[in-house]
Amino acid sequence: MRYWEDFWPGQVFDCGGRFVSKAEIVAFAREFDPQPFHLDDAHPTSAMYGGLIASGWHSCCIAMRLAVDAVLRESASLGSPGMDKIRFLKPLRPDMRVSLRLTVRSTVPSQNRADRGRVEILFELFDDEGALLMDFVSTGIFGRRTAVPAAAGD
Repeated sequence: MRYWEDFWPGQVFDCGGRFVSKAEIVAFAREFDPQPFHLDDAHPTSAMYGGLIASGWHSCCIAMRLAVDAVLRESASLGSPGMDKIRFLKPLRPDMRVSLRLTVRSTVPSQNRADRGRVEILFELFDDEGALLMDFVSTGIFGRRTAVPAAAGD
């Protein structure tokens, strides 16, 4: 089990990868983001991207799955208040293998709850050639191994 105390700034997690098929891209798009450039590589708007591309939300979901499998499932994760600065730098294309790297940017104990702390993490999704496809920053809340008394004034 990984607790708040087990994270530190600069810590890196290589979260493995996965293959993304055309069928997966189209199925996700049909359900959640049915824009033509996510559904049909022959559509005129797809040509502007050089063919079919995955939804950015699909890329975010893939990143989250890889993070859960590699780090979060075996942690004291209590959820997240959100993420910031999502950037889609290169399109995710059919039949591409992607990988995820997490880098801890900061850790801060909660000022109000002695049983938890915040961890700011940079998520970076890469293609099989090492090019950065997407990144975002997320703040996770993690339980502490042992609760510490709150400081005076907290």
